[in-house]
Amino acid sequence: MEDNFKLEIISPEKIIFSDDAKMVTIPSYEGDMSILKNHISTITFLRPGIIKVQKEEENFQEFFVQDGTVEFFKDNLVILSASAVNKKNLSKEFLDYLNKDTKDKLTRTNITDHDRYILNHKLDVLQSLTI
Repeated sequence: MEDNFKLEIISPEKIIFSDDAKMVTIPSYEGDMSILKNHISTITFLRPGIIKVQKEEENFQEFFVQDGTVEFFKDNLVILSASAVNKKNLSKEFLDYLNKDTKDKLTRTNITDHDRYILNHKLDVLQSLTI
């Protein structure tokens, strides 16, 4: 318990997760970042990916996220995202819709390189998810 810190994953509608965590791995633009107790203060943006929450040695929870912001300060990690969903609550229909929507957006000719990067990364994450 002494190695834990407070974690909250919050959407505009509700608190998705609120508990102590031993380690959290987030998909940031700088790469996947693992946060432990006493980590340096950080503010960053999320890219599409999986947030992995380790509560105990073998106990993990995973959340799919498309975007958001992260702040870690004084052993409190707050993740704000309108798109965070517990991985166990994902449906095949939802993933199929996101996959098709992402592919449709990639076929547009007027998207920026940044948007293309995000969409390609999102597509990779969606294709790696299994239900």
